Amino acid sequence: MVEETSKMEMIGFHKGAITTLANERRELANMVATVDKLIAAHIKALQDMGVKIVGDAPKKEAKKEDGSNVSNESMENLLK
Repeated sequence: MVEETSKMEMIGFHKGAITTLANERRELANMVATVDKLIAAHIKALQDMGVKIVGDAPKKEAKKEDGSNVSNESMENLLK
């Protein structure tokens, strides 16, 4: 009986952890999307002011497993 209760508590703990982490992951993906939009807006503003951006502008890519669209490396290349 004690072992069964302990096992059920552990199952509840792990299910709760998974739920919490999944929600955190979703929020992180939302933050990444917001940052991508802000970066795109700044790139557009620079282009509108006549600043030539080196390299190709980031294109919409298929979402990576981590939810991001553009790598940090490609952003750094744009700003060189």
